[in-house]
Amino acid sequence: MPSRATDARRAGSQGLPQIHTLQAGRQRLHVLPSLGGALAGWEWQRERQWLPLLRPWSADPAALYATACFPLLPWSNRITGGGFDFDGKHYPLVPNRLGEPYPIHGDSWRQAWTITAQAEDRMTLELESDRYDGNPYVYRARQLLTLRENALEIELRVTNTGTETLPYGLGLHPYFLRDAQTRLQFRSRGVWLSGPDRIPTSFTRQLPAGWDYNRPATLEDKLIDNCFEGWDGLAMIEDPTRGLRLQMHTTDRSGYVLMFRPVKQAFFCLEPVTHPIDAFHRPKRPGLIDLAPGEDMVLLTRFSVCEIAQEEPRARPASASAAR
Repeated sequence: MPSRATDARRAGSQGLPQIHTLQAGRQRLHVLPSLGGALAGWEWQRERQWLPLLRPWSADPAALYATACFPLLPWSNRITGGGFDFDGKHYPLVPNRLGEPYPIHGDSWRQAWTITAQAEDRMTLELESDRYDGNPYVYRARQLLTLRENALEIELRVTNTGTETLPYGLGLHPYFLRDAQTRLQFRSRGVWLSGPDRIPTSFTRQLPAGWDYNRPATLEDKLIDNCFEGWDGLAMIEDPTRGLRLQMHTTDRSGYVLMFRPVKQAFFCLEPVTHPIDAFHRPKRPGLIDLAPGEDMVLLTRFSVCEIAQEEPRARPASASAAR
């Protein structure tokens, strides 16, 4: 990633979105306000080397899913039925990503955010959205990014600035690095199984083989693109190849976390969210919050890092493409 002194110049000369960099202690955070308010990278310093803690941005401004992390609002994941019904009215939504039959992850990732405050170790981003792409949502979103001691904290807030009460949801979409030695652990009581279109069909407490992360387990297995339920808000990732341990903790107690584990890729996603996939069409709309005009909701997530003993890397299969 560019240094703070060269961010603006390099971005402009290459026709890329400008990267803004925060730094505190052994951490650097690279932010892309104009590219969906996404992160281009989060890095950890070891001696004179900067190690990526999340998958670095691909530097392709057209690939909005190729960043290190981006916010999800005013809903997370997919919505079926061409929209949703609420309070006796139908609200249409259109697909918003090439190759996806359903609208996905809200609309904030497709809009430019604005920096409203910045210091060496923190930044506030805001977005005013008014029925973007014809959807019914009018809202103000805010991200407060803060580098604390050995940690990144992201406070995501949305306020309904429209004239109608509507159901809202929040989430984050971080991309974590992995290899054959990476271990992941998070608690859950079950998972929503899905059909070929990745829309949930049934809930089970019997986790399929290779899907149980209640104990530390590897990430080398078949595709997962599913919502786990009963999550306690804590996840641990051990990366012995690089000698790092990451922890993700959200104070939200919705109990939902989305996992995307592609096949033969050097990353996976574990997304803290406030509601399950297609909650708009489930009884009682689990996890969604009906916000009246002027009301807001918040998701606070903390990513922390520490050093562990390094191990020699093992060989892994050649990578294959996977869209997310």
